[in-house]
Amino acid sequence: MRRESANWAIACFWSFAFLIAPAVWNRFPLLQWDTGGYLARWYEGTLVPSRAVVYGLILNAGAWGDFWPVVAVQVALTIWMLALTLRTHGFGKRPWLLLGIVAVLSMLTTLPWLTSILLTDIFCGLGVLALYLIVMRYDALRRWERMALIVLAAVSAATHSATLAVQLAILGAGLLISLFFRARVPPAGIARGVIALVLGAVMVFAADFSVAGKLAWTPGGFALSFGRMLQDGIVARYLDDHCPNPALRLCAYKNQLPRDADVWFWGSDLFDKLGRFAGLGAEMQRIALESLIDYPAMQIETAAVATAKQLIDVHTGEGVLNSIWHTYSVIEAHAPWAVPAMRAARQQKGEISFGALNVLDWPIGLFSMALLPVIFIAASRSKELAPVGDLAAAIALAILANAFVCGALSNPHDRYGARVVWLATLVVAIAAAHLLMRRKRIGTPFDLL
Repeated sequence: MRRESANWAIACFWSFAFLIAPAVWNRFPLLQWDTGGYLARWYEGTLVPSRAVVYGLILNAGAWGDFWPVVAVQVALTIWMLALTLRTHGFGKRPWLLLGIVAVLSMLTTLPWLTSILLTDIFCGLGVLALYLIVMRYDALRRWERMALIVLAAVSAATHSATLAVQLAILGAGLLISLFFRARVPPAGIARGVIALVLGAVMVFAADFSVAGKLAWTPGGFALSFGRMLQDGIVARYLDDHCPNPALRLCAYKNQLPRDADVWFWGSDLFDKLGRFAGLGAEMQRIALESLIDYPAMQIETAAVATAKQLIDVHTGEGVLNSIWHTYSVIEAHAPWAVPAMRAARQQKGEISFGALNVLDWPIGLFSMALLPVIFIAASRSKELAPVGDLAAAIALAILANAFVCGALSNPHDRYGARVVWLATLVVAIAAAHLLMRRKRIGTPFDLL
């Protein structure tokens, strides 16, 4: 017993070291364009599109230690989720297998960069796994784990509307399957999933009220869809067909609009001049909704292209730059004690490059996604491997839902794809471990038998 505990302690220690390694090497948690937007919510008392207050509160809670507590919690939660996933799929007493899989994911996927950055992205993958476990593997969990997973699924949903949308897609598919195959997807599991996501919604409203003094959802949905339509030429066609119109301010500037959503939202003087999201929110929503009715074929075609593009946009490191001035200014204003360490970090000196990493990360991510249907089909032929097939199906659905939500409803970005693609590699690793065990390959360093 003492030896087993020691083995687990060693495995968890080194797993922690692997997953926090990018931040340690950087000498400071990694930052991104959006980090400052989350951190500033508590201080500015306003709601900003796609900047969930819940994650902003998490950042503020961990700011006292130069934000290292936030990264430590993200790493610890990831290790816990990986250990639970392994245990509920037949590998409950395999500390070295946990360490081996963490090492593989750390070397071949974007996972350690997600756990080491002050951003919500890690919670998308964790939220998917948590929801899957409480719906499909509930009986294999201890009582406290069940409650903790419901809370984690809820917090994950509350950290980003896109994460909630992905979870809703998984739950919706599970409900559909449950109507015809109750033994495969238990209705009680769907009910637990609903409870978790309702709790997440309550967290959003409560956090937004605590900051802005009003019951409101995190804004941004229609505006982001407008951005994708702007980029795909739908907005230009709409304005050509509906202008002049005194109710549409953009008519006067229709020939000045950029064809890049990121330029429009984050680098356009015109967008600033017209009041940004607050000034143009209602008009962007109107154009986005009416364009769905006016140009259905064009919407379907461009949405399909954007979804497909998002599926392959899974490179590591998007937005981890040394020119994220807004984030720097927010930290300087609201966490000045962290500024010296932040300025001394490798990222701020321009010493981080992801070119070499993506030589492995990108093709391995694509290959892992391609293997998911193969694993599902193979596992469906074996009662013993059925849970692995269920996991493969859930992760494949999550990746597809994420591609649609982030690609078609927003705008394709590598960051959005990278936040879930590591889950596919995790499934491949678990399937490989089962294959090794079935073939009785004894003597591996993972002690599979």
